[in-house]
Amino acid sequence: MTDQNNGDKRQVHLAAHFPGVNNTTVWADPASGSHIDFSSFEHFARTAERGFFDFFFLAEGLRLREHKGQIFDQDVVGRPETATVLAGLAAVTENIGLAGTFNSTFNEPYDLARTLATIDRLSGGRAAWNLVTTHNAFTGENFRRGGFLDGADRYHRASDFLDAARTLWESHIEGDGQFSYSSDFFDISGTFPVPTTPQVSPVIFQAGDSGEGRDFAARQADVIFSRHSEAEDGRKFRQDLDARLEKAGRRPEDLKIYPAISVILSDSAEEAQERYEEVRRQQVSGPGAIAFLEQVWGADLTDLDPDGPLPSFDPDLGNADITRGRVRHEKDPGAVVKKWRELAEAKNYSIRELVIEVSGRGGTLVGTPSQVAEKFDDLTQQRVADGFILVPHITPGGLDDIVDKVVPELQDRGVYRTSYPDSGGGTLRDNLGLPSYTPRTLQEIPA
Repeated sequence: MTDQNNGDKRQVHLAAHFPGVNNTTVWADPASGSHIDFSSFEHFARTAERGFFDFFFLAEGLRLREHKGQIFDQDVVGRPETATVLAGLAAVTENIGLAGTFNSTFNEPYDLARTLATIDRLSGGRAAWNLVTTHNAFTGENFRRGGFLDGADRYHRASDFLDAARTLWESHIEGDGQFSYSSDFFDISGTFPVPTTPQVSPVIFQAGDSGEGRDFAARQADVIFSRHSEAEDGRKFRQDLDARLEKAGRRPEDLKIYPAISVILSDSAEEAQERYEEVRRQQVSGPGAIAFLEQVWGADLTDLDPDGPLPSFDPDLGNADITRGRVRHEKDPGAVVKKWRELAEAKNYSIRELVIEVSGRGGTLVGTPSQVAEKFDDLTQQRVADGFILVPHITPGGLDDIVDKVVPELQDRGVYRTSYPDSGGGTLRDNLGLPSYTPRTLQEIPA
C-alpha cells in the first residue's frame, strides 16, 4: 500500500500513550489486563504500529504518589523502568517511534545520553526523549542529592543537560567520540562509547505548559504535548507557540503539537454517550472523588458521603502537601472552591457528580467511528494539532477498536497514511515529518 493524500489537506497523525494504573485507566474493568507485564506493552505497541501510529509513549514517575502520608493505591502503584521497556519493544516492532520520559534533574548527561543513543541504535532510529524537569524534595528523597535544585533553575539545568547530551551524540560525526563540555551545571569530558545513531539526536519531546516550559519547547523541542485539544483553546495555544518559535528563530513547522485525547466509540452516537458516562463513573469512584476533593480542601474528608453535598467549611490553604508527587494545577484553592460551590448549587451536584465534571479530561471524542474520524480531521485542518496522542481507559486493548474502526475511516477520507514513510524502515523523524537532525556545528541555536 502507498500513502494517499487528499489534495492539499493536512494529514492526521496519531500516537499512543500507555497509561498504566492511574485516574484515567479503569483498572478494575474485566477487560483490563496487567499494567506491568511485558505482554501488555507489546500488545499496545503492536496495535499502534498496525494502525500506522507515529509513536508509542511511556511516561515515568520517580516516586510513588502519596496521599495523606500513604501510598495512593488508587493511582500509579508500580511500573517497570522505562528505558528497559522501550528497548524490549524495539525488538518486537519495526516502525513505530519509542518515546520515554526521562528527568533532567535526577539523571546525569553521560548515562542518559548513552541509554538513549543505545535505544536509537537498537531500534534503527526510533527513539524519543520526553524531557521533564522537577525540583521538589519529595522526589529528591529517592536520590543522593535530595531536593538540591532551586525551582528557578530547573529549566536552566534542563537546557544545559540537553546541550551536554547533544555534545556527546555528535562527538562521532567528525571525531572519535572525544568530548568536553562545561556549563553552569556540568563539567564533563571523556569519550562517548556509542557511535553516531540513525537520528544522531533522539526526537525531543516537551510537556511543560508554563511560560518557561513553552519557551523551552520553542527553543529546543521537536514535539510538545498539550492539554489544549478543544478548537478555540488549541488555536490560542498554537498562536502563542508560533510567536515563541519566531522569537527563537524557528518556523511553526519545526515544533509539532500533540494534545492528549481519549476516544469513546459505539455504533450510534447515543450508545457512545451512554458508554462515556459509564466510563466516567468507573474512573471516579466514591473514594476517588473524596481523595480528589481532599487535594483542594487540604483536609481529611473521609467522613463525607461522596453522594452527598460539598463540605460546608472552607479549605485549609496551608496544607497543599496533602497529596505529594502529583502536579498541582489548582494554584488558588479558594477560587476553585468558590467556582465549584456555584457549579454544584446550579446543577444540584453531589461530590462525586461534581468531580466527574470538573476532572473530565476535556479532550474526549465521543461518537461513532465516522464521527470521531471527522473530528480528528476537522481539528487537524484547523491547525489545532499536528497529531493526537491517544489515552485509552483500558490497557492494553484500548487501541484495538480505534485501529480497526477509526483508522479506516480516516484512510477513506484520504487524510491518513496507509503505510509508514519509505515503506517502513524509516526513523521517528520520518514518521513525524520532521527534517533530519542538523548538528550544532551547522546551526545556531538561540540561547
